[in-house]
Parts: sequence; C-alpha cells; structure tokens
Amino acid sequence: MGKFHRILEPGLNFLIPLLDRIRYVQSLKEIVISVPEQSAVTLDNVTLQIDGVLYLRIMDPYKASYGVEDPEYAVTQLAQTTMRSELGKLSLDRVFRERETLNTCIVDAINQASDYWGIRCLRYEIKDIHVPPRVQESMQMQVEAERRKRATVLESEGTRESAINVAEGQKQAQILASEAQKAEQINKAAGEANAISAKAKAKSEAINLLAAALSQQNGSSAASLSVAEQYVSAFSNLAKDSNTILLPSNAGDVTSMVAQAMGIYGAVTKMQTLKISEGTVPSARKAPQSSDTGLREREQANVG
Repeated sequence: MGKFHRILEPGLNFLIPLLDRIRYVQSLKEIVISVPEQSAVTLDNVTLQIDGVLYLRIMDPYKASYGVEDPEYAVTQLAQTTMRSELGKLSLDRVFRERETLNTCIVDAINQASDYWGIRCLRYEIKDIHVPPRVQESMQMQVEAERRKRATVLESEGTRESAINVAEGQKQAQILASEAQKAEQINKAAGEANAISAKAKAKSEAINLLAAALSQQNGSSAASLSVAEQYVSAFSNLAKDSNTILLPSNAGDVTSMVAQAMGIYGAVTKMQTLKISEGTVPSARKAPQSSDTGLREREQANVG
C-alpha cells in the first residue's frame, strides 16, 4: 500500500494480493555503463573530446531503490563531472601519460558520492581522447623534432666514439712503431758491434798469421812480392776516378818502391827488436836513426 515492507530474497516468495506489490527489481551483477563523449578543458587550455566506460555494482538494493531516482543516470552524470574536474588539473601531456592515475581519481570521487545510493564503482576506463586537428599537428611536429634530436645526438655520439677509436688506434700504432724502431736500432747496434768485433778478431788473426809468415825463411821475399803486386794493381787504376793525379819522379820503378817499403818494414822490425832486447827508451830512440841510415843506403844501392 505504498510503504516499504521487505526485500524479497531469491527463490520462492508469497505476496498478499492487493496489499503487497513488487515496486523495484535490482540486479546484483556488475553493470557496464558507457559514459557519453563530452568536452573538457585541460590545464593548458586545450579542449579535448573524451569518453569512457564505467563498471559498477549495486551493493544495497534498498538504497539503490529509495536513495536515488535513477542510479545509473546519477552515476553517469557524476562520472562526467568528475572527469571534467580531474582533466582541468592536468596539462595535455600529463593526460596521455597519467591515464591510469586519472581513472583511479574518478573512481574514488564516484565512490565517495555513491555510498548513499548503495552503489559501488569498481573501475573506470577512458576509451578515446580526441585532440583538435591543429593541436594534433603540433604534437606530431613535436614528436618528429624529438626523434630528429635523438637521431642527431646518437649520430654525434657515434662520431665521437669513432674519432676516439681512430685516435686510440693511431696512438697504439705509433707506440708499436716506436717500439719496433727501438728494437730495430738495438738489433742493428748489436749487429754492428758483432761485425766490428768479428772484423777486429779477423784482422788480429790475419796480423798474427802475417807476422808468423814473415818470421819464417824467405818471408821477406814473399812480402816483397806481395807489395810489388799491390803496387802494380794500384798503378793500373790511376786516373780512373779523376784527371788530376800526383806521381813521384820514379813512379815506374817498381824495384825502388818495393825496396823502400821493405826498408820501412825492416826499420820498424829492428826498432821493435831493440826495444825488447835492451828495454831502454834512449836505445829505442836511436834505432830509427840507424834504420833510416840503412834505408838510405839501400835506396842508393838500388838506384846505382
């Protein structure tokens, strides 16, 4: 008779005719409501067209029936007003980055108001966000500029890394080249030292062999023959390298030249003998005079 009496539970229920009448029927399942598209202004004064989907459930059938006339319409209007309010707090860039945060804020605001209606909002999802064409073009240009910036930065970093690698390679090449040059110089110096030592050793052995040969019988005659051969060989090479030469007056007399060379050798040998036998400096000084006198006598004899 127009007054709330009781809530019928699922199953078999009995009503008194003319007295009891079912006034409201509520579904306790989750309800999906599509929020119509609406315009909203962001913090940086950009007008957006935005819509969403609302998921709710009736928790108290009595409040949903007697607390509000149309619960679905009330929740839809509350969702739209809350969406406009939350979008006004965010800039355009943050709207796209913080959609999850925006959905959570709308759900909390709806639950605070719908508690007296026996309705609980489970979640809210933004479906589409439509941006004005000019703003969309500006965003596209901004994205392209950001991509070009990142490409330029990556290219410059690649160029820098390449230059560093080239410089490091050149540095290592120079170090290796200097080490190779150092090793080459060390090897060359060691080779020259060994060559000089070998030459000196060979020359010493040659001198010893020559001294031993001269001390034997007919050694002086062999030395004279060798000097004569060398003189003839040197005389045959005159005037090959230059047109101007200086010759002694008796350049063609091989005998005198050989005798002079052997005289010098004899004088040096005699001086060395006197040094060994006497062991005094004055006798060693007199030996060259006597050897010079003997040399002059031999030269006069050869000339005669």
